[in-house]
Amino acid sequence: MTALARETTGEIVLRRLRSPIAWRETVDIFAVLTAASLPWSTSLAGIFNALMLLCMVPFLDVRAFLQSLKRPICIAPIALVLLALVGTLWSDATWGARFYAVNPTIKLLVLPVLLYHFERSPRGHWIFIAFLASCALLSMMSWLVAFYPDLALKTDAPERGIFVKNYIDQSQEFTLCAVALAYPIVRLLREKRYWLAGLLTAVALSFLVNMIFVVVSRTALVTIPIMFGVFSLVHLKWRSIAIVAAALLAGAFLAWQASPHLRQTAERFTDDYTRYVERGEPTSLGLRLEFWRKSLGFFAEAPIKGHGTGSTRGLFERVATPKGQYLASAEVIGNPHNQTLSVAVQWGVIGIVVLYAIWILHLRLFRGSGLANWIGLLVVVQNVFTSLFNSHLFDFHEGWMYVIGVGVAGGMVIRAHQVESKMREAGS
Repeated sequence: MTALARETTGEIVLRRLRSPIAWRETVDIFAVLTAASLPWSTSLAGIFNALMLLCMVPFLDVRAFLQSLKRPICIAPIALVLLALVGTLWSDATWGARFYAVNPTIKLLVLPVLLYHFERSPRGHWIFIAFLASCALLSMMSWLVAFYPDLALKTDAPERGIFVKNYIDQSQEFTLCAVALAYPIVRLLREKRYWLAGLLTAVALSFLVNMIFVVVSRTALVTIPIMFGVFSLVHLKWRSIAIVAAALLAGAFLAWQASPHLRQTAERFTDDYTRYVERGEPTSLGLRLEFWRKSLGFFAEAPIKGHGTGSTRGLFERVATPKGQYLASAEVIGNPHNQTLSVAVQWGVIGIVVLYAIWILHLRLFRGSGLANWIGLLVVVQNVFTSLFNSHLFDFHEGWMYVIGVGVAGGMVIRAHQVESKMREAGS
């Protein structure tokens, strides 16, 4: 019996190893693990992502995959990676700095792969559920760390309410989840499924309350109203928009009155600007203004093809005031904290055209209705507006949020279009 059981188990394993369906299921599982681990660990997310890509290889339909790469939504991100590689040829930076600057763009090559896979997989919603559940758990840990700071795993430069990573990444996650839940909540209310709608509302509010009373980035404060505005314009009627706007204004007023932390975060805008303008201090806002001003000057020096990949830090070193002075103008950085300027300095107008082509093409992909369209649209909108203050397409955490969100949702949207086309053909 034991030998027979072993033989049977071995046969099952061999059968699964020979099954394309089993390999696709394994890819989906690693995609779920990648999304679930992203809020917690960059290393785990990278490992699971690599395993996901490896599991696609054995039964990859190379001809179909190469055919899928011809779509504009795939060509644009690939073009930006190729531009980064070609841009190393006219850069004055060291070769180490050039290739280091190429690395942030490489993740964009995974986007066409995800589009291809989830165009064929029916389990794209697993990834969204995994990310939401992971962020909900992180929200609970954030509350615990706010009251018991010793629980934080982040020991270097600890921040209030941050269990792992940093408050910018955490705010990006919570903002995306809170606003993304607005669509299913409205759908459930229209279907009179009040219990489930109430549960999702509680989850969404938990993210917002955490940002109000524990920790929030100023980028999130700016983008949350924009994202809710996009939801209202896309999915609500004018009367509902007015009601939602009034509710949001009332909620914002109550939050402002109830949360000293929120008021302090918002008031830092004015304080940072005043200290930078009057004394040139390197405040958070002041540094961004300094970086943007200098980056515009670098762009004007080489407007067509830029200064080349990895040239940014060298350019800032060239114009920095002497070290030892507590001034914003003395800061040297390789990232101007603006996605457009980061691209413009290195690759000029050519790079800007490719960058905006990525955003526009992906926005057009999510023009329809449905949860996948809504999540994909929201991911792109969030990336576009937060990239006004950061280079979020090139940052590890936010960049992978974009790649996974657009890749999975885009594949689901393409799959839905194909099913509809087949149904229409069958009906005719």
